[in-house]
Amino acid sequence: MLDIVIIDDDKVSTFVTEQYIRKCVTAPYRIHKFSSAVGVSHQVAKINPKYLFLDLVMPQMTGWDFLDEIKGTDLTSEVYILSGSLDKSDVEKANNNSLVKKFLPKLSVKECIPEIFRN
Repeated sequence: MLDIVIIDDDKVSTFVTEQYIRKCVTAPYRIHKFSSAVGVSHQVAKINPKYLFLDLVMPQMTGWDFLDEIKGTDLTSEVYILSGSLDKSDVEKANNNSLVKKFLPKLSVKECIPEIFRN
């Protein structure tokens, strides 16, 4: 079973991401959705998803905070940053973070999701 986690406080973005995943994944899968990064690191560690889609800008705990929290754990997920921000510093920070596989602008989800699951 392929486990996929989406952590995003934007319900529309989560819905869109989930729909593109559903179109692209052919293996049996489960999608676990969280609307906040607060207190979910333990649950995510239990799931140990193959793919983790993480929003950066969320109240209370940002995606960056979440990445700091899971750093040094046994989590082996491919982490993809989903962000509406096109701030070059966020893109650079994501590219320099060893936990992050790729930075995905939310406006490019339609093109990016099929690439991820094609591999």
